[in-house]
Amino acid sequence: MATHPDLAAEQAYIDHAYDCLEEARRRALSLRRLGSVGPGGTHQARYESEIAEDAMRARLASLALPEDAALVFGRIDRAVSDERFYIGRVAVADRRSDPVVVDWRAPVAEPFYRATGRAPMGLALRRHFASKGRTLLDIEDELLGDGAPVRPADEPVGRGALLAALERSRTGHLGDVVATIQAEQDEVIRDELGGLLVVQGGPGTGKTVVALHRAAYLLYTHRFPLEGQGVLVLGPNRVYLRYVERVLPSLGEAGVELGVLADLVPEPVGDEPEPRLAARVKGDRRMVAVLGRAVRDRQRPLRRDLVVGFGVQSLRVTVADSERIVAAARRRSRHHNAGRRLVEQGLWETMTASARTPVEEGEVRERLRRTDEVRAALEWMWPVLTPAQLLHDLFGSAALLRSAAGRRLKEEEQAALRRPREGRAEDVRWSAGDVPLLDEARSLLGPLPRRDEDEPRTYGHIVVDEAQDLTPMQLRLVARRSLNGSMTVVGDMAQATGALAPEGWDEVVAALVERRPTRRAQRVRELSIGYRTPASVLTLANQVLAVAAPDLTPPRSVREGDAPPAVVPVAPDQLAACVAEVAAAEREAVGEGNVAVLATDQLVDELADALTEAGVPFGDARRTGLEAALTLVPVRLAKGLELDAVVVVEPARIVEDEPQGLRSLYVALTRATRRLTVVHAEPLPAPLVDG
Repeated sequence: MATHPDLAAEQAYIDHAYDCLEEARRRALSLRRLGSVGPGGTHQARYESEIAEDAMRARLASLALPEDAALVFGRIDRAVSDERFYIGRVAVADRRSDPVVVDWRAPVAEPFYRATGRAPMGLALRRHFASKGRTLLDIEDELLGDGAPVRPADEPVGRGALLAALERSRTGHLGDVVATIQAEQDEVIRDELGGLLVVQGGPGTGKTVVALHRAAYLLYTHRFPLEGQGVLVLGPNRVYLRYVERVLPSLGEAGVELGVLADLVPEPVGDEPEPRLAARVKGDRRMVAVLGRAVRDRQRPLRRDLVVGFGVQSLRVTVADSERIVAAARRRSRHHNAGRRLVEQGLWETMTASARTPVEEGEVRERLRRTDEVRAALEWMWPVLTPAQLLHDLFGSAALLRSAAGRRLKEEEQAALRRPREGRAEDVRWSAGDVPLLDEARSLLGPLPRRDEDEPRTYGHIVVDEAQDLTPMQLRLVARRSLNGSMTVVGDMAQATGALAPEGWDEVVAALVERRPTRRAQRVRELSIGYRTPASVLTLANQVLAVAAPDLTPPRSVREGDAPPAVVPVAPDQLAACVAEVAAAEREAVGEGNVAVLATDQLVDELADALTEAGVPFGDARRTGLEAALTLVPVRLAKGLELDAVVVVEPARIVEDEPQGLRSLYVALTRATRRLTVVHAEPLPAPLVDG
């Protein structure tokens, strides 16, 4: 194979860049020595030392590179000058502060991702480096501007480097694509800050990596104010979080928070799937009114007059008095718990006024506030509640639930919300569907009186992946965490498999801007080219898409793949054993790559026994993510994942058991980057047969 004539010269430049990077690290470490304080130092000196230590750590973090990741991955040459810029993960300068490597997020690096033959953006040459660590393996050049060959409009930028990256075996963790970002992806990543950006993209179009790279870009470009306000990336589940957790650190950004919705509330939340009807009801926007009524139902006048002895006389609060006190507290308090003080004050004033012989209000309060009669009256009229207590009481009482639901929920929907009462609300382990209800309750109740509680954290920008699966109630929770309405929501309507799948992005946008309309117009961008999923796999999956979401345009792929999908029919009593055999064979076929077996939750447990019996090592995504070479993955946790080979088991069962069965099947069929096998004992769903 011919060697590029500039290989040695470029290797020398890369070596120089690494030397400058190492020098920058040494300078950062010197901050520690400059700021060190002995045991006798003053408070001011220790404070300054801590600042220096924080600055040193932040600088070292920004200069860190992941193992085997290349510092420099490209070069651009200007057409009208001798300027050239080397593009890399982090900015590096020499001793004279002249730039050696330009950060990929800097404006000068934009043409590296965007320039085309028809729109060269002032470039004469774009050069891609294929490297392993600091060793340069190959160079790919693209001539631009006058005299450059005309390429198809959809030709990938740096096709050789892109395909080489796509063909690499997966490791169980998502890698960054900073060296091979394509033009349509870069447009999304560099879109302006502020307002609501919606990104629609089919399987393999890079939605997840685009979302993560956008978070890194925004924090770099708008360091102030985002570093103080915070950037949050929300994923669909913890398997996803483990899968993507290394991307942002590899881009030099450790300040972005990763989480799931359950992380936004303090109550303990489990990850067990919930009955379908309960999930639908809890996600429905009607629950806003139900919870509002549930709080109001706990603001009640007395059922009979309160009479309390006070020395030789009795003090009284009539039922009519209590109605007036409760009504006044409702008018004056924004949050329920804040109204308790007003109710107490009204009670003391009324009892004082009822005395036949004048008494001091303060004395009445001090002498009676701990008596059983008064405490019981206050707890009846206006109890102080936590979100957990409100929901625990509501779901544990048919009467409270019936009153709060009114005509909003049918009897079977109310029954779906019922759950046995436990000893204490604090001991309840809540479901994922309860999370937005707890948050809604918190917004209605407010903090506990005289308690130093932290307000829910808000963020300067929020990125939501797989946003098409969020219910209206979950979207309200996300909107509450936004400081100013600045959000990026990413997803694919064809993969909307939640209990309340929206008809389109308009529903999602309306829910997100309902509470906080944004000043800037909402923008919708679409990623149309599939990079991860081979064309042979997409051809099969698109047969399902045509039925599951006929209005959506299927993505097109840039590569064919290793082999066409295989469909393996088997006798029912041989299903589990056949899956074990196929999975072992796929494991051999992909070498260092990874394999996943996708099935419904019930089947996953059966297949685990079969793999164990066959002596095939495997992991369970629910506990270990994708760390193992072969992993069992419930279909409900498969979104956002990519694997070298995928075995989809019993498609008919997926269609039958999942809330949006055909869309869940589409998700399962589009996880493979190289090989796909379908194993079934039951008849295949019609879209797979008709194709």
